[in-house]
Amino acid sequence: MVLEMFRRGTTAPADTAGNAPGERKASATARVVAWQGGSGRVAWSPRDTRTLTRSGYLGNPVVYRCVKMVAEAAAALPLGVQDGGARYEVHPLLALLARPNPAQGKADLLEALYGQLLLSGDGYIEAVGGEEGSALPGELHVLRSDRMSLLPGADGWPVAYDYTVGARKHRFDVRGPVPQVCHIRSFHPQDDHYGLSPMQAAAQALDVHNAASRWSKALLDNAARPSGAIIYKGGEGQGTLGADQYDRLVAEMENYHQGARNAGRPMLLEGGLDWKPMGFSPADMEFQKTKEAAAREIALAFGVPPMLLGIPGDATYANYQEANRAFYRQTVLPMCMRVLAALAEWLTGFTLEAGLRVFPDLDQVPALAAERESQWRRVTQADFLTAAEKRRMLGLPPIPATEAGEEGGAPDA
Repeated sequence: MVLEMFRRGTTAPADTAGNAPGERKASATARVVAWQGGSGRVAWSPRDTRTLTRSGYLGNPVVYRCVKMVAEAAAALPLGVQDGGARYEVHPLLALLARPNPAQGKADLLEALYGQLLLSGDGYIEAVGGEEGSALPGELHVLRSDRMSLLPGADGWPVAYDYTVGARKHRFDVRGPVPQVCHIRSFHPQDDHYGLSPMQAAAQALDVHNAASRWSKALLDNAARPSGAIIYKGGEGQGTLGADQYDRLVAEMENYHQGARNAGRPMLLEGGLDWKPMGFSPADMEFQKTKEAAAREIALAFGVPPMLLGIPGDATYANYQEANRAFYRQTVLPMCMRVLAALAEWLTGFTLEAGLRVFPDLDQVPALAAERESQWRRVTQADFLTAAEKRRMLGLPPIPATEAGEEGGAPDA
């Protein structure tokens, strides 16, 4: 109330006792002052999974490429099944992963699972009952993380999961011997039930990168309109344009000095008009460098070497091959082995086969070919190692006793 009267240049009303109203000074420019709250505050986007996915994966090329690279590389790794004494080339578990459901293959299912894990920090797989006499489930389906909600019990452990689509909700009870849903989550230091996604850690860099992109687009749309003010001062000192003069000036600015088609057109000011710049140029603000720094932070959060994304100014790795090898060793393989271990533990609960392990076959990964060749050569040339020790170092199962006897005796002790 008082602020409104101050703007209008009025006085305060008389109080209830009938005293005379108090005089208040009013500025001549108060009516044109823009009052803004929260000036100087940083406006960050929300941190929920839906908003981050929409502004990140769906609206940012760096996030999209990072998630796609990691998920596709991890899903394309060849898989093997091994127990304590044998490695299987044909196994029901491999057959299930090769064709998990009628609509997806191995790569499609695992890419969706890894993508959900990267975008939300949580991955969910549903098991659908199999055929008569089959221990393994008949189908596997990846569920969207943003639709799942965990219901903890009295002891804090999950007892059920709710999957919500619109007004419909389906509840998965996980209190049986083998849960119908497998929940794989990333480590979160402040949450007992949900994981932390790389996109949440890179959310500030994502906002900076998106803001820089919006600024660049606005700059292209209004390339010839610099930030500033046109000040009029007439020959007799008057500072107000006539109505016709004002309309003409506005029309000329819109027609000849705004938009990408007028980029670079010089501005001609008639007598009495003076231009006063009121903002920094893009060169002063260095938006491009800020954008590249934000892109490197996003790539760092996802574990993708910036060199693989084509981001300039990064010389961490000597060449592309070394960066690609580091990408597999430091990002793809750790995530793949953790997810496969969780899947194997969950699926073996249906079969009751103890010691069954699903692993990526590193000998068939082209990016690691040189590294594996060097390892094989070093182990082969180590004469002080027995055959059993060499196989163990290479990740191979021991030779069964029957095969060892057929080859001419038991392996070295």
